[in-house]
Amino acid sequence: MNLNLVQRLNTVQSIINFIRGNKILNQEEIELKILRSVDKITSQRTIADEIGYSLGKVNYVLKNLIDKGLIKTQRFVNSENKIQYKYLLTPKGIKEKIEITEKFISIKKAEYDELQKELEVLKGLGGNIK
Repeated sequence: MNLNLVQRLNTVQSIINFIRGNKILNQEEIELKILRSVDKITSQRTIADEIGYSLGKVNYVLKNLIDKGLIKTQRFVNSENKIQYKYLLTPKGIKEKIEITEKFISIKKAEYDELQKELEVLKGLGGNIK
């Protein structure tokens, strides 16, 4: 087999493995999206719509964040006399939000650097394709 073809196949396979191994949204990323949303949104349905997840998933993650002490709820009556909840970050939640954000940025920077390397390899291979 041609060495260039083997190199191209290895590069393509490494890209596939990179994508599979680094799912776009993992649990911490979902938590971060919710932590970023709670200060400005008052319903789980609105949070779900904004971040693109099911209401059930948002409910599950919110309960988990409340159990961890990162978010607290505050009941209130809206203008239509319906009871709703406001989600508020606790001091522990603010600290966790900062830590997850820093971790997220670090991971995304590393992913970016890896993609840049892969792109350079592909560009180098592209010049050899006839």
